[in-house]
Amino acid sequence: MAIDKEIDTRGLHCPLPILKAKKALNDMASGQLLKVVATDPGSTRDFQAFARQTGHGLVSQETVGAEFIHVLRRR
Repeated sequence: MAIDKEIDTRGLHCPLPILKAKKALNDMASGQLLKVVATDPGSTRDFQAFARQTGHGLVSQETVGAEFIHVLRRR
Protein backbone atom coordinates (compact mmCIF):
# COMPACT_ATOMS: atom_id res chain seq x y z
CA MET A 1 0.00 0.00 0.00
CA ALA A 2 1.55 3.30 -1.11
CA ILE A 3 0.94 5.96 1.54
CA ASP A 4 0.84 9.50 0.14
CA LYS A 5 1.05 11.36 3.45
CA GLU A 6 1.64 10.42 7.10
CA ILE A 7 0.85 12.40 10.22
CA ASP A 8 1.99 11.74 13.77
CA THR A 9 -0.65 12.41 16.42
CA ARG A 10 1.06 10.48 19.24
CA GLY A 11 0.26 11.99 22.63
CA LEU A 12 -2.78 13.89 21.36
CA HIS A 13 -6.29 13.13 22.57
CA CYS A 14 -9.70 13.49 20.95
CA PRO A 15 -10.52 15.55 18.96
CA LEU A 16 -6.99 16.58 17.92
CA PRO A 17 -6.08 13.45 15.86
CA ILE A 18 -9.32 13.87 13.87
CA LEU A 19 -8.77 17.60 13.37
CA LYS A 20 -5.20 17.05 12.15
CA ALA A 21 -6.39 14.28 9.80
CA LYS A 22 -9.16 16.50 8.44
CA LYS A 23 -6.66 19.29 7.74
CA ALA A 24 -4.25 16.88 6.04
CA LEU A 25 -7.02 15.34 3.90
CA ASN A 26 -8.10 18.80 2.73
CA ASP A 27 -4.65 19.26 1.18
CA MET A 28 -4.71 15.90 -0.62
CA ALA A 29 -6.12 14.78 -3.98
CA SER A 30 -9.02 12.39 -4.32
CA GLY A 31 -7.93 8.76 -3.90
CA GLN A 32 -4.72 9.52 -2.03
CA LEU A 33 -3.94 7.66 1.21
CA LEU A 34 -3.31 9.26 4.59
CA LYS A 35 -1.69 7.30 7.43
CA VAL A 36 -2.39 8.54 10.96
CA VAL A 37 -0.35 7.23 13.91
CA ALA A 38 -2.09 7.81 17.25
CA THR A 39 -1.75 6.73 20.88
CA ASP A 40 -5.31 7.58 21.96
CA PRO A 41 -7.26 4.29 22.34
CA GLY A 42 -10.47 6.16 21.49
CA SER A 43 -9.07 7.05 18.07
CA THR A 44 -10.21 3.69 16.66
CA ARG A 45 -13.90 4.44 17.07
CA ASP A 46 -13.35 8.15 16.35
CA PHE A 47 -11.87 7.42 12.92
CA GLN A 48 -14.65 4.92 12.15
CA ALA A 49 -17.24 7.62 12.88
CA PHE A 50 -15.22 10.26 11.00
CA ALA A 51 -15.11 8.07 7.87
CA ARG A 52 -18.86 7.38 8.03
CA GLN A 53 -19.70 11.07 8.48
CA THR A 54 -17.34 12.50 5.86
CA GLY A 55 -17.38 9.85 3.13
CA HIS A 56 -13.61 9.29 3.27
CA GLY A 57 -12.67 5.62 3.07
CA LEU A 58 -11.27 3.88 6.13
CA VAL A 59 -8.84 1.49 4.42
CA SER A 60 -7.35 -0.11 7.53
CA GLN A 61 -6.89 0.14 11.26
CA GLU A 62 -4.34 -1.76 13.30
CA THR A 63 -2.85 -1.72 16.75
CA VAL A 64 0.93 -2.02 17.05
CA GLY A 65 2.00 -2.02 20.68
CA ALA A 66 0.59 1.16 22.21
CA GLU A 67 0.01 2.79 18.80
CA PHE A 68 -3.11 2.85 16.67
CA ILE A 69 -2.55 3.15 12.93
CA HIS A 70 -5.35 4.38 10.70
CA VAL A 71 -5.23 4.61 6.91
CA LEU A 72 -7.81 6.80 5.19
CA ARG A 73 -8.50 7.27 1.48
CA ARG A 74 -9.43 10.82 0.44
CA ARG A 75 -12.89 10.85 -1.14
